[in-house]
Amino acid sequence: MDDLRLGRLIRILRIRKGWRQEDLARRAGVSRATVSRLERGALDDMPARTFRQVCEPLEIRVELVPRGRGADLDRLVNARHGALHESVARMLASTFPGWEMAHEVSFNIWGERGVIDLLLWHPGRRALLIIELKTELVDAGDLLATMDRRRRLAAQIVRDRGWVPSTISRWVVVARSRTNERRLAEHRTVLRSAFPDGASRVRAWLADPIGQVSAISLLRADGGHEIAPTLRVRQVHRGEVAER
Repeated sequence: MDDLRLGRLIRILRIRKGWRQEDLARRAGVSRATVSRLERGALDDMPARTFRQVCEPLEIRVELVPRGRGADLDRLVNARHGALHESVARMLASTFPGWEMAHEVSFNIWGERGVIDLLLWHPGRRALLIIELKTELVDAGDLLATMDRRRRLAAQIVRDRGWVPSTISRWVVVARSRTNERRLAEHRTVLRSAFPDGASRVRAWLADPIGQVSAISLLRADGGHEIAPTLRVRQVHRGEVAER
């Protein structure tokens, strides 16, 4: 992230809205001095949460891009995603053979574009399943928006394949890690509302897809065939997260 560029962007958008630094500070819940520091690009020692608070009223989305020496970080991330993709695809093909599978399906419909990790089609039931794979769960809000957009566009996305779905389901598969378990627990209420189905429902539905499902699950990092409910989290203490 370019600190000076972000600072200039904050100032430009603030002025366009006709806000003083005090106005932006009030909306963001920070001090005017904090806004001033950000506009000068002085982000050293400033928590990421603070500058995201300032960016939110201006509708600026901040993404941190890690860079390192001696390693291609993008390649490492892609390798983890590829391993998760392979594990899920292998499990589905061996356990639920009645489905057709399409990988890395790209789309661009009226300017809305993206790539769907896995699409599953059940010809007998005319059931379509959209699968999103996450090695790191970073932004729950972005995940909800992404899955909603893909469900809305799904029928158009698969039209060229000759698939005409009667039901459209969604399944988010998250790589199991302590960090992802913690983030799932932090957003438990919102995620359960959007993805209410558990492991037993997913398994039964994949065997015979009547109706539709909307689920989120954890998959073991070692590639084990585990479809686990992730959102039934008991109350814990001292910052620990434990799953029932």
